[in-house]
Amino acid sequence: MIEDLKKDGEERMEKTLIALGTSLNKIRTGRAHPSILDGIRVSYYGSETPLSQVAAINVEDARTLSVVPWEKNIVPDVEKAIMKSDLGLNPSTAGTVIRIPMPMLTEETRKGFTKRAKQEAEQSRVSVRNIRRDILADLKELQKDKEISEDEERKAQDDVQKITDRFIAEIEKILAAKEADLMEI
Repeated sequence: MIEDLKKDGEERMEKTLIALGTSLNKIRTGRAHPSILDGIRVSYYGSETPLSQVAAINVEDARTLSVVPWEKNIVPDVEKAIMKSDLGLNPSTAGTVIRIPMPMLTEETRKGFTKRAKQEAEQSRVSVRNIRRDILADLKELQKDKEISEDEERKAQDDVQKITDRFIAEIEKILAAKEADLMEI
């Protein structure tokens, strides 16, 4: 029973790390990377569809992405969706190929992106702590219902805290890597 609670908490904390990674991938660095365009949706036959499902996204060189829509008639829609995104990108179209040059990041934009990365990491830390709180509440409930002893509860609390500390440390490591990536010129 206690193991099930710990396992469930660990799985939920793992999902929090995955969500953090996904949200940090949307924060662009100076280099071209296809995951930068993950949040862009294109109007495709009346429904909002992720860009990666209507086009091939490739890295041409360190600072350029190329997007090749699978259907020629949606090239203008794809270009419009990229321009409307809050990424500050200006695509240029040559036939069916849309090239997206990655502008150099200024010191100010780097700091803004770093601040956003820190906010994302803080949300993940809060999420991990909320999961810990839920597990501890469940443990208290089990102890109150006399399903586990006080000693078992205390030991389980220590184990849950260790798991929480491990995931918080992992979040810090991910954030430090993203900050280093953002500040790299």
